[in-house]
Amino acid sequence: MNKGAQTRATILSQAIAVAGVHGLDGMSIGRLAEVTGMSKSGLFGHFGSKEALQRAVLDTAGEEHAQQVLAPALLEYRGEARLRALFRHWLEWLGSDARPGGCPLISAATELADRPGDLRDFLVEQQQGWIDQIRRMCQQGISEATFRDDLDLSQFAFEFHGIGLGFHFARRFLDDDRALVHANAAFEKLINSAKGVSEDRAAAPGSR
Repeated sequence: MNKGAQTRATILSQAIAVAGVHGLDGMSIGRLAEVTGMSKSGLFGHFGSKEALQRAVLDTAGEEHAQQVLAPALLEYRGEARLRALFRHWLEWLGSDARPGGCPLISAATELADRPGDLRDFLVEQQQGWIDQIRRMCQQGISEATFRDDLDLSQFAFEFHGIGLGFHFARRFLDDDRALVHANAAFEKLINSAKGVSEDRAAAPGSR
């Protein structure tokens, strides 16, 4: 990595941290210049505009998410094993103290929800790709006869994603020290439902 690329990577790392706390709109060039020690003109030289910087922040955060959450899950065997790994790594990502404000993608989704435009469209496409990954792993579980044939892939992905969002809210906003316990319990119920296992059977000794 050359010096220019290293500088850009450093700027984006700081920008993600700022955006996590202050939002994409609050990630002003002036505020970023303060935390990076660079001049405003120097920052503009790397990105050209605030909008380009915002897009780069979402792109970089998406790449980090893929590297830290999706990539290690894909090393696991297909189907249930991958879904379990994906969920575990996702909760680690959501709960990490390395990113102030929590997941920058969730924060941006809330901020951009009712603001049509290229930035929102980019994030929507990015997040739809994430949901599609969950559906594909779920489909593998059906193909391997681990999950029931009539499982609704979209509903499974919706609930999988919803558990993560609930964990993020409880962990980051409510400071709930049982957020991880609740999230894992909800995930086990989701997996058992996908297998067609009743709650009574799941709770019975030796049922898993």
